[in-house]
Amino acid sequence: MAAPMASTTTTSEMNGSADFPKISHVIFDMDGLLLDTETLYTKATQRVLDEYGGKTYTWEVKSKCMGHKLDEAAQIMIDAYDLPLTPEQYMEKGLEQYKIIFPTAELMPGVKKLVTHLHKHNVPMAVATGASTENFELETMHHKKLFALFDHVVLLSSDPEVAKGKPAPDGFLVCASRFKDKPKPEQVLVFEDADNGVMAATNAGMSVVWIPGPQSQSDRSEYDNVASLTLDSMADFKPELFGLPPYDS
Repeated sequence: MAAPMASTTTTSEMNGSADFPKISHVIFDMDGLLLDTETLYTKATQRVLDEYGGKTYTWEVKSKCMGHKLDEAAQIMIDAYDLPLTPEQYMEKGLEQYKIIFPTAELMPGVKKLVTHLHKHNVPMAVATGASTENFELETMHHKKLFALFDHVVLLSSDPEVAKGKPAPDGFLVCASRFKDKPKPEQVLVFEDADNGVMAATNAGMSVVWIPGPQSQSDRSEYDNVASLTLDSMADFKPELFGLPPYDS
């Protein structure tokens, strides 16, 4: 596992002033960003691979799957490991493991503080996730009160309006269009942990805060230049940088 990486710091962040766009709406990814589920996905996926003799789920393959719609990710797995399965069969096997593991998912650091703060100040928020309906229900089972604070949730894998998964911008554009006041892309801030998600938000014309997972082996310089801000944790985020209400002192 890679060592923790230092947060990207800008002049505006040090001065507490804003070089960033003024934001009115916020969209969050979920897996690995709101919920600590990436290790759970890895464990469940490895259990599926264990049925096919000595295959190891690597970060190289996982990084290719992240952000894609479920059927797309299933096909990536089948091709990478030469599995004798259809995407539907692979997803069914995965769901069997998810039912066991996902209800243990915990919130990531800083999530409850930021989400409840934005809700308190009437900042519209939504979730855009590649999780299926079943996975979403399993993962959020013990966090219903927090997820009830979001205006809406878009499940990229099953939403009929989302033609392509990340890095295509479809999911974020559909999610933004469902806010009551329909903000322009430049008014929306996206929080993401995956490389594909950073590119999807950028392709949608939105600002993005990148909080890469500890296993991320991407070229940091490449994505630091794409993301508006890179942090180690949501706990490090300062809302006022983007014109949002600051935390109470």
